[in-house]
Amino acid sequence: MKFIRCKNYEEMSRVAANLLEETIAEKPDAVLGLATGSTPEGMYAELCRDYKDGKVDFSHVTTVNLDEYCNLPVEHEQSYRTFMNVNLFDHVNLRKDHTFLPDGNAADLNAEAVRYEKLVADLGYADLQILGVGRNGHIGFNEPADTLFVDTHVTALKPSTIKDNSRFFASEKEVPKRAMTMGIGTIMKAKKIVLMASGSNKKEALTALYSGVADSMIPVTFLQMHPDVTVVFDEAAAPERKN
Repeated sequence: MKFIRCKNYEEMSRVAANLLEETIAEKPDAVLGLATGSTPEGMYAELCRDYKDGKVDFSHVTTVNLDEYCNLPVEHEQSYRTFMNVNLFDHVNLRKDHTFLPDGNAADLNAEAVRYEKLVADLGYADLQILGVGRNGHIGFNEPADTLFVDTHVTALKPSTIKDNSRFFASEKEVPKRAMTMGIGTIMKAKKIVLMASGSNKKEALTALYSGVADSMIPVTFLQMHPDVTVVFDEAAAPERKN
């Protein structure tokens, strides 16, 4: 596991964008696993700028997103499909029919989870998976629990996650209570993983990741068992190294 310490959010975003672009340069038809939330917004802005400057070509890329809220209209401004359209898909030459997210409005959500897991598997899993990390250590929407799901599944969001995500909604009551997410096993099958972390509220999760102990109550710690993980973080999120 490689740790890259950056001065600030802007530098972290640039470094993450470089890593993603390196993957496309090596494999123009790469499958990219993408994340949403405030952490990768700067990276997506860098990618859009580089595309406009002719530095990166997305025309043969396929994307698979980590997760999506359940029972939130896809056209809602806080749906993850809308997020991806606004922050990346509408601004680069990605084919929209090569961009995939779970359908959080499917009539049978469990069947949709099985379908999405098969879709990702049939694509060969992500060549590069981008991750953020929650304050409670969740990755995707794999929340702290006694046991963690391997495959894509529907999960209930923890109160702390709902509270954290309420800043994107008019009120905490409007935040969906469930989401569909790739499982820990799905994430771990990516060939490479880049974990991004920004802000002092992520320090505890990164410190746990650096500890050498895998704990289902801090899901991010399972990344220690992956052979190719790069952690990109700003000064505020820097882990405390106790050894």
